[in-house]
Amino acid sequence: EEVKALVEDIERIKEGGSAVRFIIGEYGSGKTFLMQLVRSAALEQNLVTMHGDLAPNRRLDSSQGQARALYAELAKNLSTRAKPEGGAMRSVVERFVGSARKEADNSNSDTSEVISERLDHFKEKVGGFAFAEVLNTYWFGYRDGDTAKKENAIRWLRGEYSTKTDVRKDLGVRRYINDDNAYDYLKLFAQFVVEAGYDGLLVGLDEMVNLYQISHSTARKNNYEQLLRIVND
Repeated sequence: EEVKALVEDIERIKEGGSAVRFIIGEYGSGKTFLMQLVRSAALEQNLVTMHGDLAPNRRLDSSQGQARALYAELAKNLSTRAKPEGGAMRSVVERFVGSARKEADNSNSDTSEVISERLDHFKEKVGGFAFAEVLNTYWFGYRDGDTAKKENAIRWLRGEYSTKTDVRKDLGVRRYINDDNAYDYLKLFAQFVVEAGYDGLLVGLDEMVNLYQISHSTARKNNYEQLLRIVND
């Protein structure tokens, strides 16, 4: 029954909807195995998956880098059917850029214009303008054979920048993925994978007991509220 319910969620995501599930069970009852099973099913259904463990240094809400660290862990474990073991960020970006380039060639237009058009609706959302700019930067690096430019764009998308100064110097944008906006960028990324030709994004978070074990009551409450925000979304 559990597997059936989770497979129905995958179908809902493919149709443009969304779902949240909590897998509850005693230690050793197979929660992680069930998540791996569903992740495999999602990859077979042309979804992109992200997964990571919550930990004392990886949380849903924080002010000391733990939320960004969780996003970075999820991004590191980004998987596709072709790369089920993770590390698929570059291939997802290249698939998007490649399809934009093909569209530009077919319509005799500029690839960066096509990228901007396809991500235009991102600009209405939190962090969307910077997201689109970084994708364009990746294209310029690809076009000019500038490996450093491409690498910086991938680093940004993986949430590996930690200061505004470095981001502005390397990419010319003011925003970067941090504690305040990590969840907003996860939502943007879900839309981005669809633009890249996939059918949706499945995010798996394991070891949720780590939220319950946060000793500071305000920090614990803030993490519960972030969880509630995800459910309400």
